[in-house]
Amino acid sequence: MSAISFLNFNSSRFTLTGFPGLEVNYLWLSIPFASIYAMVFLGNCMVLHVIRTEPSLHQPMFYFLAMLALTDLCVGLSTVHTVLGILWGVIQEISLDSCIAQSYFIHGLSFMESSVLLTMAFDRYIAICNPLRYSSILTNDKIMKIGVAILCRSSMLIPPVIIRLKFLNYCHPHILSHSFCLHQDLIRMACSDIRFNSIFGLALVISNLLLDAVLIIISYVMILHAVLAIASREERIKSLQTCVSHICAVLVFYIPIIGLTMVHRFGRHLSPWVHVLMGNVYILFPPFMNPIIYSIKTQQIRRRVQRLFYLKKCKS
Repeated sequence: MSAISFLNFNSSRFTLTGFPGLEVNYLWLSIPFASIYAMVFLGNCMVLHVIRTEPSLHQPMFYFLAMLALTDLCVGLSTVHTVLGILWGVIQEISLDSCIAQSYFIHGLSFMESSVLLTMAFDRYIAICNPLRYSSILTNDKIMKIGVAILCRSSMLIPPVIIRLKFLNYCHPHILSHSFCLHQDLIRMACSDIRFNSIFGLALVISNLLLDAVLIIISYVMILHAVLAIASREERIKSLQTCVSHICAVLVFYIPIIGLTMVHRFGRHLSPWVHVLMGNVYILFPPFMNPIIYSIKTQQIRRRVQRLFYLKKCKS
């Protein structure tokens, strides 16, 4: 009998939360959200296309940018079906297995983006502090190994804590805080022992997101020290300008994560609207903004995009 009860718990479905109180306006709300997702897909695909087709962009910096764009593209793909599904009235619930799978991809891709941003900081450090050895240090072979290491780090550390979700009993109301699944949301509804998930999950955050953030800060302290040692003011400005896009991408990624973490940890009394808003900012803001940042701030990308649109305009 207990086995049947166990199965019933874990075959249960979870209610996704859209925008409380605005259910009658979901169709109208779907228009800006669909537009944002379209921009995410088109923007990141454009960055990937430009890097692939422009020989002058076949450099370490742009290979890492391609990794970032691919990660952002996958983030959009992992959530679009539930976010737009709610707004279009297609789905209101999600099964436990689908929820676990989605949380795996969301958290894994977050760790992947953090790792890519750290690698890009390392790239900027070498380019500014050791420019003569830049091409010999970041060879194509080493870049490929770095990419494999990022993939392994992001995908192989998470399964223990994610798989454990399958074996928890969920006796609290099965109402998620967002229109997608997060690990912290699921363990909040569990009445089993969640110490392993809490401790291991915290260890993952510290060893990935927090460690990466600290290393990025250290790399920029060293970059700033090297730049200030340059005699020419013009050269100092030119060196720092190559870092602007990356600094913006780091801020765009980490600020929503910090905000969402604070809401989950200390915002239980806050309106559901705050949870929904922060969740959507966390998921959509980085993949939406990164193509814009790099298209505006990176001269090579901007010129290639302008040329691409000019050619299309001439053909039409």
